[in-house]
Order: sequence, then C-alpha cells, then structure tokens
Amino acid sequence: MIASIRSTGGRTHSRSAGLAILGSLVIAGLTGCGGGGGGTVNVALQEFAVVPAVASVEHGKVTFAATNTGPDDPHELVVFKTDLGVRDLPASPEGKVDEKGAGLSFIGEIEAFDPGKTGTATFDLAKGRYVLVCNIVQDEPDGTKESHYLKGMSTEFTVK
Repeated sequence: MIASIRSTGGRTHSRSAGLAILGSLVIAGLTGCGGGGGGTVNVALQEFAVVPAVASVEHGKVTFAATNTGPDDPHELVVFKTDLGVRDLPASPEGKVDEKGAGLSFIGEIEAFDPGKTGTATFDLAKGRYVLVCNIVQDEPDGTKESHYLKGMSTEFTVK
C-alpha cells in the first residue's frame, strides 16, 4: 500500500464551493478509471457521507484519492472486502467498526486527515464486494461520542 496526504490549499470552503469540488471529483473519477484493470477512484468524504465518483472498477491496482470536503471534522477511508450489508458491519456499541470482525477482510486505510486535504492509498484488489468506511468515533463537547460510520459514512463498492 502507498499512502499520502496533500493539502488543497488549506482554505475553508463554503457549501457551494464544497459542491463544486464534489462535482469536479465526479468528473475526474469518471475519466480516471480507464480499461486495463485497476485505476484511480476519487472519493469525497463529507459530513456525513462517503461518495466515490464511480461505483465499480476493474480488479488490479486501485488508487483511492479521498478528499475531505467536510467543513469541520477529520475523516479517514477504510477499505473492507465483505459480503455484509453496508449497515451490518460488526461495530462496538459506540459505533466503531471492528476492523478484525467476522465477515470482514481489512484491506487497508488512509489515516485521518483534516478538511481541505486529500489522502491517497493504492491497494491490489481482487474481484468482489467492498465497503468504504470512515471509522472515526470522536468525543463531542457535550461528552457524547459521534460515530462517523453510524452517521452514514459508508458505501458499497464493487471490483469487477
């Protein structure tokens, strides 16, 4: 696995700027997965969704370029191979997905990074069904825990 994080300028973005960034990611993602297997998949991480630009890619070396488009929270991207439903992953009571849980094969991750930055990682992916998750559970000022997974930060992804 190869991973890196880069800044997209360190600026805070308005909601409309975030949507413009997301639109750019979708266009780039649709053109970034040409034939021959593998490719690059652009993924927007936002409060609170994981939005890959494409729903599937050919098997082989796949690079995930994840951009944190959210205004406030750090996010990460964890890749699991699984046949479990996206909302059926084994998780702790506070909402952290058990990365060694039954029915999951942990592939790898892009560690947490701040809004306005992009992290990348490359994995050799076999054919199958995958789930992309932000697995951060953070302490809130009121003392509660906020699980990004339970708030909706997961999505299915297929490798053909």
